[in-house]
Order: sequence, then C-alpha cells, then structure tokens
Amino acid sequence: MTLIEMLKKGDIPPALERASREEPLDAADIAREILAGTAVFPLNGLREIERPCAIGEGLRTKVNANIGTSGDRADLELELAKLKVSVEAGADTVMDLSTGGDIDAVRRKVMATSRIPVGTVPIYQAAIESQAKHGSIVEMTADEMFESIERHAADGVDFATVHCGVTTKALACLESTGRIADIVSRGGAFLSGWMIYNERENPLYEEFDRLLEIAARYEMTISLGDGFRPGAVADATDSAQIQELITLGELVARCREAGVQAMVEGPGHVPISQVVENVRLAKDICRGAPFYVLGPLVTDVAPGYDHIVAGIGGALAASAGADFLCYVTPREHLGLPDIEDVREGVVVTRIAAHAADLAKNPAYFMQWDNEMSRARKALDWDRQVALSVNPDRAGSVLEQCKVPGREGCTMCGEFCAMKFVASYLGRDGRCAL
Repeated sequence: MTLIEMLKKGDIPPALERASREEPLDAADIAREILAGTAVFPLNGLREIERPCAIGEGLRTKVNANIGTSGDRADLELELAKLKVSVEAGADTVMDLSTGGDIDAVRRKVMATSRIPVGTVPIYQAAIESQAKHGSIVEMTADEMFESIERHAADGVDFATVHCGVTTKALACLESTGRIADIVSRGGAFLSGWMIYNERENPLYEEFDRLLEIAARYEMTISLGDGFRPGAVADATDSAQIQELITLGELVARCREAGVQAMVEGPGHVPISQVVENVRLAKDICRGAPFYVLGPLVTDVAPGYDHIVAGIGGALAASAGADFLCYVTPREHLGLPDIEDVREGVVVTRIAAHAADLAKNPAYFMQWDNEMSRARKALDWDRQVALSVNPDRAGSVLEQCKVPGREGCTMCGEFCAMKFVASYLGRDGRCAL
C-alpha cells in the first residue's frame, strides 16, 4: 500500500508522526497537505530512516545538500564524510550527484549510511553509461534512460530529479531567446543534445506514464527538474524557462491523478527584483506543488562567495513561498566542494531558510530567536552558544575573543550596553529607581 493510499484511509505511518514533531503542523494536517499535493513526504517504500521529513505548504523550509563524485575526483570515503557533515550541520536531505567512479556502489553506500532522505538524478548515470557503451551520450536509448531510473528506485532512492519539461516546444523557445548562458543544467543539456541529434521528443515527457509506473511501484517522489533554468541573471524568466514551467504544471496534475508525489524544481540565477515573481509563477502554474530552488543566485559576480549570494536569494524565495532550498557552496562555479565547503553551504542555507520561516510563521518560528535574545540579555554565554545555528563555530569564536577576568565579548568590553542598562533596570527589566 502506498503512502497516498494509507492517508486516504486515514492511517498515518509512524515515520510521518516522527517528522511532524519539528513542524508547525501536526501529522493529520501534514497528511491533508500531502493528499492535496501541496506537500510531499519523500520516503521510498523500501526504506526506513532515522530523520524523515515532509516538504511543502505550512512546513519548515527544508535544506538539501548535494554530494557526489566527479570524473576528476571519485573518492567514496570523501563523499561519506561529506554526508556525515551534511547531517551534522542540519541538512534535511542529501542528493548524490555522482558522475565518476563506481556510481552504483557510491549511491548504495550513501543510501545505506544516510539518516535522512536521499535524492539522485538518474539521467546522469544513463548518460555516462551510454558514453562508455555507445561512445556517445546522444546514442543512449529511451529504455536505458528508464532502466537507470528504475535501478535508482529499486535501490531505495527517496526522490529523483527527472527533466520531463525539456521538450521540443521549450527547446524551440530557447533557440530564440538569445541567452548568455544557454543551458546550465547537466540533465537539461544531455536531453537537449539527445533530442537534437535524434530529432525526437524527450522520452521522459513522451513516455511519462512509464515514469509514473516506476515511481508508484517504489513509492519514489518525483522532483520535476528545471532543465532550462537560467544560468545568468540576464537569462531569468525568459520564454524557455516559462514554457518548461507550463509543462511541469501539466505533469504535476498527471502525478496527482496517478497517486505519485511530486515537487517542482526552480531557478537558478535570478535578479533579486524577479525572485518573488518567479516563486509566485511557479506556485500558480504548478498548482501549489512544493517548490525546490537552487539558490536562487541573485548576482553572477561572486565566485567564492556564491553560498552567500544563494542565501540572499533563498531567504527571499522561501519567504515568498518556496518550500525547499538546495544549498550552494563557496566553490559553486569553481570546483567540487570539500568537507568544509559542504558544512558552510548547509549552515548558510539553514540561516536563509530560518529567516524565511520567521516571515511565514513568526508565532511558531520566532521562539528560537526569542530564546537567544533572552540569553543575550542575561549575558548567558553558554546558552547563546548552545542556541546557535552552528554551536561549534559560535563557541570557537567566543573562546578566541575572551579577555581573561572580564565577562562579555571584546566588541564592547566594559561598556556592554546590556550590562550597563541592567544595572539600572534590573535583570528582570524593571526600573531600579
């Protein structure tokens, strides 16, 4: 019995009950959002994990961390270390985007180790295997594409990105846009090249029912990928991006009819003036489906700091209704991230997600901030560190800044405003006069 079937009967699985403990909504409310298609619970029917999560309307904004090998660096132990750091830093999900080494072995080990939901992009593996088998990515067959998707599902992948909106119609729009960056999605590029070479429609779109059957059989959530997401701020919100979004909206409806959970992926590089508009368009066109964004990055000129750029865009996008933020690391556009890049990317994205949650539901989410503010007023340094989004970092900085024999940080020293005012108002905030 699938999750959708269970929820329709009024049965709520223990995993969803566990996930609801960290949410403003109780399990019954989350179940209603899942049945409406405005939330998803990505958990493959073959798996049990320690920290499942729901994503969507009314819920805490979730954070995804990307890990995975490349052709230049295929080190399984390094990727497992990145997974460990991602979980420790507070990621809600992780995606294995491996393209190098033994991809099956990496994915299976990540899945066996992960305490949180795992996503993948099966078309990557299909393309790489086609290169090895046929000597060319564009000569892979439709059957090979679907075989890769089913292999990932059978291994227990909780959600898979599938670029079904890369269609001949959207590709025609792309050719007329005059984009600076053309296609920056790897999956979008593989499928576009395949379509042009074979003069055929995208099999993932043309045979979408085949995809739905696989997803339903394994209880795998579909993440409808944005193959034509803008890779430069000048390319944002053009006809190719919007045409793909229109197709994804149609496919969301087909997912719901088939009882398959679906979310929609979004841009990309978007100027700050267009972020809210992009989120609202996606939510309207895609029938309120959970919206998963990469960043968005609001400027193109900050390599080395793109995690901050994405944090700015992510906070704005999530406050406007995006439900799921994919992290960006300091090495975005430069290279494969190392362990510390992963940690930094997760923490910055968590900050963006929480800032957005404060806007969406201050009554619930501001409790954490209020606790921190009370600890600051009380000059309770240990409590401030414990409440930090990254206690290790906060504790380390505090230790470096301490002056022997003096309470407080070195910013104000003996002229601490809170300490000074407390001597007149009293610690309880009442005037001492």
